[in-house]
Amino acid sequence: QGQVAESGGGLVQAGGSLRLSCAASGRIIDITALGWYRQAPGKQRELVARITSAGSTDYGDSAKGRFTISSISRDNAKNTIYLQMTSLKPEDTAVYYCKASYNWGGQYWGQGTQVTVSS
Repeated sequence: QGQVAESGGGLVQAGGSLRLSCAASGRIIDITALGWYRQAPGKQRELVARITSAGSTDYGDSAKGRFTISSISRDNAKNTIYLQMTSLKPEDTAVYYCKASYNWGGQYWGQGTQVTVSS
């Protein structure tokens, strides 16, 4: 069973930057994709950025040009990705979740990390 943990959220002023980290358990060869999603109060969860094991990336419209997802790496026996967020806006305020997808069909979500951007 997969385990996913996010870190790096916090409070930042508009125009600032944050880097989020996601660590997923299991063998790296079993990972098919890792991705970041976010959910603001009263809104549906939406894609921020996603990367496959082959290195293909997808970005949500709100993230294009401002956010960058790293490649999948192996750190401390965990499969890790980072989300570098720049030029943050108050509308980026949300809980950011990481999702891990595995080649046996399993998909696991982390608990989420709060990002708050003040104006």
